[in-house]
Amino acid sequence: MDNKDAVTALAALAQEARLAIFRLLVQAGPEGLAASRIAQALSMPSSSLSFHLKELTRAGLIVPRQEGRFIMYAAQFDTMHALLAFLTENCCGGAPCGTATKLACAPGACGA
Repeated sequence: MDNKDAVTALAALAQEARLAIFRLLVQAGPEGLAASRIAQALSMPSSSLSFHLKELTRAGLIVPRQEGRFIMYAAQFDTMHALLAFLTENCCGGAPCGTATKLACAPGACGA
């Protein structure tokens, strides 16, 4: 993932309704949910839901698929994992976070 893709994904999630939709779809797993079930679960009008689903799809965070007469939406776990990896890349200067945290918090570490 590059900076542009990360910014697009983060911008899509930086809105309360879209974050709620994405979290609901993560909980639903790979099978996803029909748009009508998402609207019902979040008490959201179809017109608003459609707009938010489009933004999450454009960001690559969810993927729609036709299933009979329904459109099912599922979280795009590969994109979610890539975003998390991008955000935590080089965490703690490349050292395991536990080690770096212990060193930083050790008595006398800051000259005290």
